[in-house]
Order: sequence, then structure tokens, then C-alpha cells
Amino acid sequence: MYPTNTNNGSPPTASPRSLSTNVLTAVADAKGQSPVDLEPLYQVINPEALDALFAPRADGTPRTHGSVSFQYAGYWVTVSTEGAVELESDEP
Repeated sequence: MYPTNTNNGSPPTASPRSLSTNVLTAVADAKGQSPVDLEPLYQVINPEALDALFAPRADGTPRTHGSVSFQYAGYWVTVSTEGAVELESDEP
């Protein structure tokens, strides 16, 4: 399993990257490729739905529990409410 640091090093005033962008970056880094060289994420999961799944509730409170896993570009990708992206190769 390859845990990834999804902190993009931006100052606190900068907008955080979306969870779907973090997934693309983590997989591209693990494969040693550019994110643009990967198959489109939308072919396996709806990126907007993924981002919305862990977004704060309508009243602004954070979602505190949950994770989702899916296969993408040769990995099982697991993302959690904390924004963590973990990769596990789906090849034996």
C-alpha cells in the first residue's frame, strides 16, 4: 500500500486541491507519469460526486467518518473523509 501525503504545500489562504485532483496526482506519482497521461478519472468514477461525497455538510460541519475504494489505473484507490489517498496495486 502506498499512503500519500495530499498536502499540496500551499499557504493556508490558497484554495485546497479537490479530492479528485489528489487522486490523480497520487496515482500519477506512483506510476511515475504525468496526470494527463492517465486514463480520465471520469471513466471509473464521477470526480464531482467523489469531491461532494466528502465535502462539508450544508451547515458547514465536516463529515467525520467514511471512505470509498475503487479501481483506477492499476491500483485500488481508497480515499477517506480526512482527504487521505491510499493506493494498493491491483496486480498480484
